[in-house]
Amino acid sequence: MRRDTEGHGPVRYGPPLPAQGLPLLPGLSAALADAAYRDGTDSIGAAPALLDAACGYFGRRGLAAEPHMLAAAPGAPALLVALTAAVGGDVLVPRPCPAWWTPQARALGRSVFHVATPAECGGVPDPYALLETVRRIRAEGGDPRLLVLAVADDPTGTVAPPEVVHETVEAAAGEGLHLVSDETWRDTVHRPHDTVLLSPAEMLPDRVTVVTDLAGALLPACWPAAVARFPATTDGTELRARVLDVLTALGARIADPVAAAGAYALDEPPDVVERLTGATELHARVAAAVHRAVVAAGAFARPPQAGRHLYADLGPLRPALGAHGVGDAQELEDFLTARLGMPAPGGHRFGDELAALRVRLSTGPFLGTTAEERARCLVAPEPLELPHVQRALILLRSVLDDLRDDAQRWEPPR
Repeated sequence: MRRDTEGHGPVRYGPPLPAQGLPLLPGLSAALADAAYRDGTDSIGAAPALLDAACGYFGRRGLAAEPHMLAAAPGAPALLVALTAAVGGDVLVPRPCPAWWTPQARALGRSVFHVATPAECGGVPDPYALLETVRRIRAEGGDPRLLVLAVADDPTGTVAPPEVVHETVEAAAGEGLHLVSDETWRDTVHRPHDTVLLSPAEMLPDRVTVVTDLAGALLPACWPAAVARFPATTDGTELRARVLDVLTALGARIADPVAAAGAYALDEPPDVVERLTGATELHARVAAAVHRAVVAAGAFARPPQAGRHLYADLGPLRPALGAHGVGDAQELEDFLTARLGMPAPGGHRFGDELAALRVRLSTGPFLGTTAEERARCLVAPEPLELPHVQRALILLRSVLDDLRDDAQRWEPPR
């Protein structure tokens, strides 16, 4: 096992959000440039144009909102820090979960407890495992108050079925937990006509705060902007006020030009809708091809349903990986990153067990290494047939197939 942790810190060197990897829309850059003169006079959390646009955005998704129910911040991590501080107590998250969730709570000195997910999806804890974990924490003197989940999940790329979400939300409500629903990836569902995505806020409106990071689907990752929608209740109003206090103490203000670009994106003009649809279809095709390669090699992965990533379990290939000195997720990360020439963060980055041979594979790197290559992917009728995409997929298949063949040679005779 690796002893030298240099370059592998859990926060500073954690994996970023899966990037879109596509050319910037002219409308977004124009909105940013037009607001470059603004002097930042809006109070922290306000950004009126952004919040007005967010009301329309949430309303079109069945979540009625008014500006007084919303707060804005420079990225979802700042909002989660503020929510964790405002709610208090211990935090529960699914295992695995986005790499940036747990550092927020731990930076505040809060305990974080990972809960197993059901077999069919990630992002949402198994309801029975959730109840057991809550009761165990309380029996040991803990104080669980906050559950963070994601119906459209990073890192697994799955969408939780409505019945699973309903059971988990009911279990959380019965234990008096407040829920934070991270809906950053809800607009990147690969087959929107075949996949039902139901927000926990539709089921339990009085106890769910929705967080959406615009850098997931709508803005470049380097333009941090996020919005939170609080319950339309007295408790929700008080929670929003405490969150705004924390954001103010942190100086967590969205830069005016970024807020203007975010408002443009949330208004969903035709160019934004067209780009999001095209990008989602492109990443879905690549994700399906990566999934086929993983499964063909004898490894496990849930079929990707949203986002720009999937989560692969290479446990069945452990004998072959062991021959290469790979025995845990960190060593698997190093091995695949070197051979694929692209990031392959291990499952331990997402709260999974270090001993488990799991990785998140993102689709963005398969689109090319230059802006021109990635732009060609967006307009090509068959992007998987582009030479640079084919080369990347062939390399993935070659690496995984070699491991499969080696693993079969290592199988003991029956």
